[in-house]
Amino acid sequence: MTTAPTAPTCQLYLISPLDVGGDFPARLEEALAAGPVAAFQFRVKGLDQHDAARLAEPLRAICAEHDVAFIVNDDVALAKRLKADGVHLGQGDGDPKEARRQLGPDAQIGVTCHDSRHLAMDAGEAGADYVAFGAFFPTTTKTVEHRADPEILTWWQGLFELPCVAIGGITIDNAKTLADAGADFVAVSGGVWNYRDGPGAAVRAFAEILGNQPAG
Repeated sequence: MTTAPTAPTCQLYLISPLDVGGDFPARLEEALAAGPVAAFQFRVKGLDQHDAARLAEPLRAICAEHDVAFIVNDDVALAKRLKADGVHLGQGDGDPKEARRQLGPDAQIGVTCHDSRHLAMDAGEAGADYVAFGAFFPTTTKTVEHRADPEILTWWQGLFELPCVAIGGITIDNAKTLADAGADFVAVSGGVWNYRDGPGAAVRAFAEILGNQPAG
């Protein structure tokens, strides 16, 4: 997920809904086939590792087919079991250095930094591959305890090369504000999965807004 010189200015980072059963694999396929997506984060709660792995495996395979990084939320052991491309750690979910030791040098390790410049700098020093700021907008995906201002993205871009991810309530109507402020990635969940015309249409809309060219 490092940003190459020829990469789009801002890329789409999908986060799963909590329910990834039923027809969700088909919906993920639709989304990834519709346009450029940099990464997909597997985020489920309250399942034991065996059940989580059973749900994750077909999704990981779909991501691999589309050359999309498969990132596991909060669970280093599950990421290792799945041979995932990386792990995303919330504050209190583990140390990036320990995650690196377990997952290896090529793993993508992201860290939630809320609205804190201090936490972001600490994450960078600990070897994170990207930092995530937010929530920027109201969201129903999770309880929001921290609200971030887009200015923090501009500040980060002005000082550090490490990519930053914007998260929290992002839709096709507000994503460009964060891209313009300096986000390398916008992390989206409900804005894609709950989009009125389906996830494929949502990805195409994000591609247009972010200045990316749809695949194919």
